[in-house]
Amino acid sequence: MADCIFCKIAKGEIPARMIYEDDEIIAFHDAAPQAPVHFLVIPKKHIPNLMSVEPGDIALMGRLLNKARELAEQLGCAEKGARFVINCKSDGGQTVDHLHIHVLGGRPLGWPPG
Repeated sequence: MADCIFCKIAKGEIPARMIYEDDEIIAFHDAAPQAPVHFLVIPKKHIPNLMSVEPGDIALMGRLLNKARELAEQLGCAEKGARFVINCKSDGGQTVDHLHIHVLGGRPLGWPPG
């Protein structure tokens, strides 16, 4: 999608502090981190939100979740854990209309998140 900030990051048009990239997925540090570890994992394919996932995207979704876990472990969250968040649409707090997983860790995280 032409005006999507995450699509532009995936295409290299906007810089980001990259953590990982392959043919289908990228991961990068959040620009406004809310925890010592805070990064996003996104599909390069533009999928607006979790409600828009189609049957053909199921394998990609599994890869996204697995990569989020692997990267959380690599960034120091293996022992104490992390929070994995997918906000969906406006009531769910989604502010960028491109499916993404927030991974936060490195400190205790309260509930509810506030």
